[in-house]
Amino acid sequence: MDKYVCNVCGYVYDPEAGDPDNDIDPGTKFEDIPDDWVCPICGASKEEFSKE
Repeated sequence: MDKYVCNVCGYVYDPEAGDPDNDIDPGTKFEDIPDDWVCPICGASKEEFSKE
């Protein structure tokens, strides 16, 4: 599974870890995250992420 990086702050979404603090379970592919999810660090939208 691909990792994605926030183009605003550099946060890396790792699908193996997910984002449990925001109800994204480990093993969730970036493509499967809801469209209203935002970067847990800076609040950037999903569109601000690019494949690492």
